[in-house]
Amino acid sequence: MTEEGKKSMVRYNENGIPKKAPLSLQVDLTRFQPATEEEKRQQDVMSKSTTFFRDGLRRLMKNPLAVGSLIVLLAIVVVIIVAPMIVPYGYSEIMSVNGKRDKGAKNLAPFTYSEMEQEYIDNGGERFPHIFGTDEQCRDYFIRVVYGTRVSLAVGLFASIIVLIIGMIYGSISGYVGGKVDLVMMRIVDIIYSLPDMLMVILLSVVLREILKFESGSLLAKLGTNMVSMFVVFGLLYWVSMARLIRGQILSIRENDYILAARAVGARSGRIIRRHILPNCISVIIISTALQIPSAIFTESYLSFIGLGVAAPMPSLGSLANAARGGLESYPYKLVFPALTICLIVLSLNLLGDGLRDAFDPKLKR
Repeated sequence: MTEEGKKSMVRYNENGIPKKAPLSLQVDLTRFQPATEEEKRQQDVMSKSTTFFRDGLRRLMKNPLAVGSLIVLLAIVVVIIVAPMIVPYGYSEIMSVNGKRDKGAKNLAPFTYSEMEQEYIDNGGERFPHIFGTDEQCRDYFIRVVYGTRVSLAVGLFASIIVLIIGMIYGSISGYVGGKVDLVMMRIVDIIYSLPDMLMVILLSVVLREILKFESGSLLAKLGTNMVSMFVVFGLLYWVSMARLIRGQILSIRENDYILAARAVGARSGRIIRRHILPNCISVIIISTALQIPSAIFTESYLSFIGLGVAAPMPSLGSLANAARGGLESYPYKLVFPALTICLIVLSLNLLGDGLRDAFDPKLKR
């Protein structure tokens, strides 16, 4: 039969689409409608390819509280970096005019000068204002708050890194190996959980401060015994939550088919954990680390407040708040500045952590 004859036997509908032959297993094209011109244009505009981090950042930028918290944190970081370059005072520098100690520059109110400074200004000299006033030892209070914020943020950041490393390694081994190893490791975690945090932190800080001795001039000596003891305390006590969280994630991930495939081709356990399991826990790791930083800052602040934190003359927000208690009735602003800074940092980090959780947790995608 010729091609023209075959075409004449095919039936078409009003749209020119061939109808399905009786008892045919082919798709009935008459059930479909041609795409409109608008639908064709929509297919031409394809969505751009994205990654896990880009997609999470895009959702994070739509959260006004998280964006506002990020702006506040960036502003604080810029201030603590730029301020020491502009303000000509040191955090331990006692006020002096023309080489003479200014004993009248004690507990000055914000943006005020002592008599010697005012006389120096009247004679044509220039003097940088005391933005937050001065303390009881005639030191500029603004620059001490700036350095105290530096110390608190540094302690919070490094303590969170220590917690992340220990908790990630411990939780990964416990969750992946399982069995008796997991049972023993989790009982150790339960024992640490049963210890009273506040009491253990204070006891360890006191004991380590007496035990740890460093050579003069070394990096650890510059950090101070109290600072190193705080890092040790965080490494001993505060990793258990991270370990349990990562263990729970790994217990569910290790049962997936791609883990079985990796084992079947002979991949080592360390490679499976690094390349297949931990990348799928990255959202939980980011969120937990972001929420751990404010906890570490708060812990450092109350340790410094009770005298077990950063050693003098290096300031900390907690030690500044403790020093301000003595003159609370006469100089209440000296307590307001470090306390307000602690509140801003902790609140911003908590809101940012909540925003990261909403943005990067796959279970919360809408």
